[in-house]
Amino acid sequence: MDTPSDTHLTEKGLPLAAGKGRILLIACGALAREILDLKAANRWTHLDLTCLPAKLHLYPEKITDSVRATVAKHRGQYADIFVVYADCGTGGMLQKACDEMGVRMVAGPHCYSFFEGNDSFAKTAQTEITTFYLTDFLVRQFDAFIMKPMGLDRHPELRDMYFGNYEKLVYQAQTDDPALTAKAETCAQTLGLAFERRFTGYGDLEETLKTL
Repeated sequence: MDTPSDTHLTEKGLPLAAGKGRILLIACGALAREILDLKAANRWTHLDLTCLPAKLHLYPEKITDSVRATVAKHRGQYADIFVVYADCGTGGMLQKACDEMGVRMVAGPHCYSFFEGNDSFAKTAQTEITTFYLTDFLVRQFDAFIMKPMGLDRHPELRDMYFGNYEKLVYQAQTDDPALTAKAETCAQTLGLAFERRFTGYGDLEETLKTL
């Protein structure tokens, strides 16, 4: 889906400032709200945003080709393009494609890592292999992205098969929202996991976008 931006268009549909400093962010739809919040808070009016469907995360083999097509579609309209995906299960293929296209992307294996901070996440990853992570987006979309795709809404007995080896759910909170925290705790109870909340804010995502 395309997320509305503040770009002013010419009669041909091209940004007035094309080639003069405007940057297009091609992002996962799961990050749209966070990126728009960061744009507004930091007044990054030179950044435009277009998002690919968040459900591509259910089919990571499709992410690289989708990003390639979106870069090709918009390349002539912007001074630069930045891909707001981490590896996200592409097995290094997305990074390879970005290198070939001459565009940059967010560092890290996935959003759980860059929200917490890649360095910090790397230090704890080996001791948290039995941890299941949720972000603000995934808490809001828990039914659509966890319960329904896994069939847990129809077959709750599958819970132990999917989550029997997990011990806790860590909610990486981007915002301080008591309602989301309460929902995240309910998600942990639904999966039979211990609950922990970590306020990460935007982590490396904010720091990376600042460099643009």
